[in-house]
Amino acid sequence: MTHARGSILVVDDEEKILKSLGRALREAGHAVTDTTSPRQAQRMLAERPFDVLVVDNMMPELSGLDLIRDYVGTTPEGERAQILMMTAHATVESAIEAMKLGTLDYLIKPFEIDELIVVVRRALDHQRLRTEHRYLLSERDEQFDHYGIIGRSRAMEEVIRRAELVAETKSTVLITGETGTGKELVARAIHDRSAQRDMPLIKVNCAAIPETLLESELFGHVRGAFTGATTTKKGKFALADGGTIFLDEIGTMSPPLQSKLLRVLQEREFEPLGSERTEKVDLRVIAATNRDLRQMVADAKFQEDLFYRLNVIPIEIPPLRERRDDIPSLVEHFIHKHAQRVGRRIERLDESVMTGLQQYDWPGNVRELENTVERAVVLSTGPVIGARAVSVLGAAAPQGTTLPSLKLRQNIEWVERETIRRALESAAGVKKDAAELMGISQRALSYYLAKYRLD
Repeated sequence: MTHARGSILVVDDEEKILKSLGRALREAGHAVTDTTSPRQAQRMLAERPFDVLVVDNMMPELSGLDLIRDYVGTTPEGERAQILMMTAHATVESAIEAMKLGTLDYLIKPFEIDELIVVVRRALDHQRLRTEHRYLLSERDEQFDHYGIIGRSRAMEEVIRRAELVAETKSTVLITGETGTGKELVARAIHDRSAQRDMPLIKVNCAAIPETLLESELFGHVRGAFTGATTTKKGKFALADGGTIFLDEIGTMSPPLQSKLLRVLQEREFEPLGSERTEKVDLRVIAATNRDLRQMVADAKFQEDLFYRLNVIPIEIPPLRERRDDIPSLVEHFIHKHAQRVGRRIERLDESVMTGLQQYDWPGNVRELENTVERAVVLSTGPVIGARAVSVLGAAAPQGTTLPSLKLRQNIEWVERETIRRALESAAGVKKDAAELMGISQRALSYYLAKYRLD
């Protein structure tokens, strides 16, 4: 079983005990900072966040209880480490007082190292749950602010206005826009605002499911309909009955399936694969594509009748380069979101960096911007995100692209190498996690590892 690893500050005025505890915690996989000075510990706690604070009570310079009292009094609850106190039998009363201040647990000296490891593990579980809870609360709160759609530009206000209007009906909607513009977010906003919001919103990515399986995925099948169909399976349309089905990447659907979808839109009925029984559904269809369906119709690659059935209420989401005024509010939102998720204390972005972000064209749109900001939050070494933490390594960007006003053209290789090194360090060497952290594929990460001979 894999246990959570975390950043731990250990404070004990006895050097021998400090080194013993630090060594054991490092062997357990944690990042440990230790000090014999509670005054220095105060400065460390003010400068950077920790997941767990392990502090001795009896220290000559400043007692552990005083250190905890000062820390709790100066640090917002959501940004605090989980606190563990080490105490002798004679000072258990202090430990109880520390518990009232919010200390999670205490250890009575002498204790076994294994006992410390278990208590720290429990503290990290508490910290992770608290972080996830805060993150989920912030996600929930955002639903009441334009349904999580960030942007105050005229173009985005029009998208939101149209989404609100169509939500009151059950009309079919076609959302168009480049990759990463937020088509799914708009679909969710429509569903959440509709009278069917208590019913399911079922998402189908038509491009992600092999063509041979997509019909079964959409309409279901009966047992024996094809080799391997050992049970009867409900399709997505049946699951979405009463609610909304969101068909993403609709432009990739094959002509035979287009015909079957047209029938569903016309008759609101379908037949599961291998069945002669017709099933009726009452639902809203929202489709999305990053392709030019009108051109596909002209090229005989998409059925004209289906296009008009889908395009009842068209909503076009503009690319980020056409609404650059939204970039600062998006950046602020993503900094807050990811700093909270990873437990970092990030205050803002350096102004020169923000200028660079606004000048870049963002071929991957909002998704690419979020990946870039998330990477910067993780790789930043202080409360202000500077140029060194920001690099554009998204799949949509050309190899080695950096932000134009950051004057990093001569340092592209350093930025790439350092970004990858820090991501691997944050991911404890797990390549899959490092690739996700940077917003690139594992194949792209393998390329960079080979390029810079990193292991």
